[in-house]
Amino acid sequence: MNIDTDEHRLLRQSVGKIAERYGHAYFADRARAGGRVDELWAELGEAGFLGVHLPEEYGGGGGGLREYGVVLEELAAHGMPLLMGVISPAITASIVWRHGSEEMKRDWLPGMAAGTRKMAFALTEPDAGTNSHAVTTTAQRDGDGWRLTGAKYYISGVDESEALLVVARDGEERPPGRSPLSLFVVPVDAPGLRAQQIVTELVVPEKQYTVFFDDVRIGPESLIGEAGRGLRQVFAGLNPERILAASLSNGIGRYALDKAARYARERQVWSTPIGAHQGVSHPLAEAYIAVELARLATARAAELYDCGEDAAEAANIAKFAAADASLKALDQAIQTHGGNGLSREYGLADLWFAARLLRTAPVSREMVLNYVAQHSLQLPPSY
Repeated sequence: MNIDTDEHRLLRQSVGKIAERYGHAYFADRARAGGRVDELWAELGEAGFLGVHLPEEYGGGGGGLREYGVVLEELAAHGMPLLMGVISPAITASIVWRHGSEEMKRDWLPGMAAGTRKMAFALTEPDAGTNSHAVTTTAQRDGDGWRLTGAKYYISGVDESEALLVVARDGEERPPGRSPLSLFVVPVDAPGLRAQQIVTELVVPEKQYTVFFDDVRIGPESLIGEAGRGLRQVFAGLNPERILAASLSNGIGRYALDKAARYARERQVWSTPIGAHQGVSHPLAEAYIAVELARLATARAAELYDCGEDAAEAANIAKFAAADASLKALDQAIQTHGGNGLSREYGLADLWFAARLLRTAPVSREMVLNYVAQHSLQLPPSY
């Protein structure tokens, strides 16, 4: 189903030409070896695709989230769901663009758009996942700057980033849940900052880390916007995060269904393509419908965001629908391949945990249901 304008179609084709030169085997081999996809990232940046959604005055392409979603979906549709593509050019760049000082914007955004600089996002903590109000990492005033103390958990791409965008609460004593939050750009080589890798089953280039802040001194230039306004500021990155996570899921779904349909056309049992059997064709058709509906939901969410409308409901729905649809498509693609579905040669099973991750992060399906129940259906809050 075609959901693109002519401009989107040309953008998709251009991204696809780059993606075809790399492909899933490149992505998976680098991930298994503990390496990175620097060549791919650099080429995407040079072509302007990593900053297609950022303002032209800061080195971007002047487009919107709809255009950047096309970029990430197309990469994932070639078997390369880049988590860092959501984190640095989208979450952190969006927050810097919306709330950073002019000096910070000119310092960071051109490099992020060009792919020469990266910034990771440090919100989640061991005891504060979805509930941002429970953040315990503190920023204590120290002269004209601050000292950071605490820890962040499951932070992606620390090893390939120059800095972390850290969410911290005010260090003054206040009632639980009442401490205002602030956002800081903290260099990864700041004294007192230490990162410890978390070993996961994910076959992706981005590694996960626990990050410790042991009395990390940062200057006034590190603050994003106004101190104490961080909760409002962080939402500049959360809706883009959910919409673009949906784009990754949609791409994984497309990748899986393309491989499954091709295999079902070519694989024969008793001189008949297995795709002729409804036991194979109907589940694939149903998975296709789910993916296409998720793509429509994602496009709608991106359009609302780009128009400056409230995209929270649409972003949550898109993320929920896309994550479920991609898992359904991937599972059915593996089933269609039979034993070959688990073979590394066919490039399906190693995407399972990446697709599964997107069902849990950046927001769990349970919290999406809570949001829809409370805000869309006006039901009493459950927490």
